[in-house]
Amino acid sequence: MTLVETLIATGIGTVILTAVMAVSLFSARSFAALGNYVDLDIKSRQALDLMSQDTYTLSYTYDPTVQTTNNPTGQTLTRTKTKAGVTASKVLLTGCTYLKFDMFQRSPQTSTYDLYTASSPATCKLIQLTWVCSRDVLRGRFSNTESVQSAKVVIRKQ
Repeated sequence: MTLVETLIATGIGTVILTAVMAVSLFSARSFAALGNYVDLDIKSRQALDLMSQDTYTLSYTYDPTVQTTNNPTGQTLTRTKTKAGVTASKVLLTGCTYLKFDMFQRSPQTSTYDLYTASSPATCKLIQLTWVCSRDVLRGRFSNTESVQSAKVVIRKQ
């Protein structure tokens, strides 16, 4: 082989190796993001299931400053239950960047699917829960944000 052939082969090999590395890094990041989305969705559904099954005697607190071992930056949704004088708390969601509770009456507004806002807890028949949770994918950046999780829970007498 001549020097020219060796340089051309080295150049082509470098271009191919660079392309393979770029595809590998992109695939690894996409795989990590997909796993993150699945985990965030599972945790959101579990939290929503627990919240919709609970009675009104439980309380929920959203504290953006509470730190846990899973989430050192805070932003947690905690379920607190008191039974027979014993209080038990459970962190339902961590990394919540947005959380909102809305109260509505059951009757819809005319010609729309929107509901009337409840003026007090006594007239509340439906609660809408909305939140967004975020997690790091690589290098401490919030580049993987879950889409908004939202649900309407109807309050019924037992």
